[in-house]
Amino acid sequence: MSKWLKVAGISLAVVLVVGFVALAVIANDQATALVHHPLEKRDHIDESPHDYGMNFESLTLTTEDGLHLAAWYVPSKNGAAIIVQHGYKSDREEMLDEAAMLAKHGYGVILVDLRAHGLSEGDEITFGVLETRDADAAYEYLLTRPDVDPERIGALGNSMGAVTLLLYAAQNPQIKAVVSDSAFSSLQDEIAKGVQRVTGLPAFPFAPMIQFFAERQTGFSASEVAAVEHIDEISPRPVFILQGGADALIPTDSGQKLYDAAGEPRELWFDPELDHVQFSTRRAEEYEARVVAFFDRHLLGKGK
Repeated sequence: MSKWLKVAGISLAVVLVVGFVALAVIANDQATALVHHPLEKRDHIDESPHDYGMNFESLTLTTEDGLHLAAWYVPSKNGAAIIVQHGYKSDREEMLDEAAMLAKHGYGVILVDLRAHGLSEGDEITFGVLETRDADAAYEYLLTRPDVDPERIGALGNSMGAVTLLLYAAQNPQIKAVVSDSAFSSLQDEIAKGVQRVTGLPAFPFAPMIQFFAERQTGFSASEVAAVEHIDEISPRPVFILQGGADALIPTDSGQKLYDAAGEPRELWFDPELDHVQFSTRRAEEYEARVVAFFDRHLLGKGK
């Protein structure tokens, strides 16, 4: 009997080891897919600001670490400009509606393909850590524009783009106002929820394993991507946080966490019916009224 128990124990151990290795291989492959976005796998950009009735310039920006980024700039008519940033594995085309809305009200708009997105260089995504350098390249370009007052530069981002801009505004006190739509409060919270939707795998045991491999592939820790830990550094500059209560991609309490952590002045628009980044589409008129009023108030001094 002891002989068979020993054989059974060894067999079980082999099965467990093989099973763990198989899980690790799957998690590593999924981590690679999450943090890498080769040019050949990106969507082709089919539209430009011209299709939305905007005059614009095509740009190539250079980041401090030497990457070349594709961008568009729509000139300012009121002296203010907004950095408008797309989300994860999207591109600047995603933000053309928001750009047209802002341009209609006189704002200059710069739209950048983040590194590893669109037509920009790079293939590694760091969820906001290195992407702040891309936001800085956009900001530095705006400083060269004679139509832009350096004291009237704001930012508006969707999802990972919003996280990037929150982190960047915490670093750069010259960003005077930030609109954050559907930002995750921390990457660790986002991984716990987002893995299942993005990869189709169950959160347990894959979320912590994917995080482990992603951190080793990129060289940064998920704890570094926690806008909730830095949003208070933006104060006394204002933040406007948008969060949908039916968001299937990020935790629906992310907006409240960011709002609670932010200093004054701060605003929160929570809509229990909306999924991820749906404010500009399902609440288009209210979105335009509230976002434009926010920037008018804090960048142009209107309606104080």
